[in-house]
Amino acid sequence: MIRAVLFDVGGTFHTVHNDDALRVAFARRLKERLRVYDIAIEATSEELAAALYTNGEIYKHWSEDALCELPQPRIWNEFYLKDYHIGEDRLAPIAEELSFLYDYERVCNKRRPHLLKTIQELHQTGVRMGVVSNIISTSFVPHILNEYGIAQYMECVVMSSSAGFRKPNAEIFQLALRQMGLGAAETAYVGDTISRDVLGARNAGLGLMIQITNPAIAHRDAAYAKSGPAPDYRIDDFYEIAGIIRAHNAGK
Repeated sequence: MIRAVLFDVGGTFHTVHNDDALRVAFARRLKERLRVYDIAIEATSEELAAALYTNGEIYKHWSEDALCELPQPRIWNEFYLKDYHIGEDRLAPIAEELSFLYDYERVCNKRRPHLLKTIQELHQTGVRMGVVSNIISTSFVPHILNEYGIAQYMECVVMSSSAGFRKPNAEIFQLALRQMGLGAAETAYVGDTISRDVLGARNAGLGLMIQITNPAIAHRDAAYAKSGPAPDYRIDDFYEIAGIIRAHNAGK
């Protein structure tokens, strides 16, 4: 019996688009915000955008290997802006703001069709809900939940930025289960990646794993495509979730 559903955010509640124009615009915005704190970066917006992309990929791979999330000042000092030797102390007052902008303005987030309708239907049928998300910002996910009108339905919000560990580490799921007083077998997870979401749900022993398609992340899951763990269901439309939970609980 599935009594609760935990959700990923990026790629799940919304799809994420990124291109050179967005990256350069974000680099320009970042330089402006740093200048307010008397931090000057001697690079063009194009050069900074390229450095952020390269260093961001380095941090992503490091954090996925380590299965942990560093505090924001360290992320910006040791990875994203490491070429500019700014210093952790100088970055600390602005690190959270930059982390929020990194996931809100550097990309174009497009919420999934039927998101609110599905969340409301799950709530009406008594299914409890929460969030487990890999994210460097502590404010991005709460902001998104409010923007999408679904914050009131989420009993817990567990983020790697606060927890200190990342999916597919089972501990981040177990933290959510403890907060909600749930057993793993009575909990489902919805996410878009094999490498973080499907593998993480399997590591945590969750009762049901639903993977929503997201072509934008296919390259990150290439190593798992043929030999990785499989979800119980793959879906294209967010609205399929409610029916899957009903059918599973009915034993169909």
